[in-house]
Amino acid sequence: MKLIWFFIYNIFYLVFFLVGCIFCLFNAKLQKGIRGRFQSMSQLKYFMKSHNSTREIYWFHAASLGEFYQVKPVLEGLKEVEPDSLAVISFSSPSGFENAKSSAIDLRIYMPFDFPWTVRNALKIINPKKIIFASYDIWPNMVWIADKRKVHTNIFAARVIDGSLKIKFGFSSFYQSVYRAMSTIYTVSTKDYIRMQSIIGDSKRPILRALGNPRYDMVMKTVDEFTQEHQQSVLSREKRIIIGSAHSEDDAFLIPILADIIHEHPEYKILYAPHEPSESEIARIQKAFSDLGIVVPVHKKKKLLILSDDPVVIVGVVGVLSKLYWQGQIAYIGGGFSTGIHNVMEPAIARLPVIFGPRYHHAHEAEELLNNGGGFTINNGDEFRLILEKLIENNDYFLNSSFAATNVIHQNLGSSTRIIRSLIRD
Repeated sequence: MKLIWFFIYNIFYLVFFLVGCIFCLFNAKLQKGIRGRFQSMSQLKYFMKSHNSTREIYWFHAASLGEFYQVKPVLEGLKEVEPDSLAVISFSSPSGFENAKSSAIDLRIYMPFDFPWTVRNALKIINPKKIIFASYDIWPNMVWIADKRKVHTNIFAARVIDGSLKIKFGFSSFYQSVYRAMSTIYTVSTKDYIRMQSIIGDSKRPILRALGNPRYDMVMKTVDEFTQEHQQSVLSREKRIIIGSAHSEDDAFLIPILADIIHEHPEYKILYAPHEPSESEIARIQKAFSDLGIVVPVHKKKKLLILSDDPVVIVGVVGVLSKLYWQGQIAYIGGGFSTGIHNVMEPAIARLPVIFGPRYHHAHEAEELLNNGGGFTINNGDEFRLILEKLIENNDYFLNSSFAATNVIHQNLGSSTRIIRSLIRD
């Protein structure tokens, strides 16, 4: 069966590759990713020529910047335990490749094309000790060929969500052929562990463990200095609603409601951060507010995080939102009406109740927030308005939600240490 899936997958991948090459002519982001993949092999060769080939190499892979934040505490912790090792990290998306930062990275590349001959060549060049995937972005040929070459493959922070293709008829057989070729799989929760076990079946491989999500540790580590500086009650902060990583689908209902809120509650301000703060996106959002009589300036400073006193401010720069959450009281996180919600951990650790759309099931942390009262999911603008007004008008309700949001982070710490120990032992 594995051989059948190998042929089927490679036919589909070839079609996917050809379609991607055509569409990259019209999409700059896709073009960056494909061009980067064409350069990956030469970068691997140059890297190996300039480094001691006897040093052990760990190859980490993250789809994008969000998954890199899962990788980072594991990567840095592993480097502390094995300082002589080398770390290669590959990405699927330009957002990860261009913005991921860590002194533990020895080489960053785009994941090479997942053609069998490309994968064989890449593994022959660097001969990694282990290949470690974050969360979900597994490349089947990489796994199958690594298995054949006796290279250890791992995926951590793995999830099998409700309604996942992984457990549907037909697709489960394909995923079984991939997962059984892996050496170790570390899931986020016991629920994910049970579902993963049902996919794998009675195979002796891989070793399966439920070890949590290291992104909780990453969020906590990042804000340690802010935690010290912001010990005062969240109620003493400026009354500000922060919209994080908003998509156009969010804007349609958010902007009119937020305009109403600042008219009805003039003590409140809005900080609006589009998911991709391009000039065209910023201009579009400014016009939407302008049509409602609100002039909106843009904050473009990365180091000076003092916000203007205007009722609404747009964030026009990336990399500062995690710090700006500490200047607010309530957060809405975008993506829940399109591709799936973005990072809800950063506002949660900053003690903000978090509101988001219905597409959240890929994020265990969002489910934890909902279960503990620190998060709220909405299906439309009316529900957004109701939750927002309740948080604004009821201090006890707001404080309970604020505490619950932060408590979710604290209850889930320690995963990166468990994963590092298991990676070394297994």
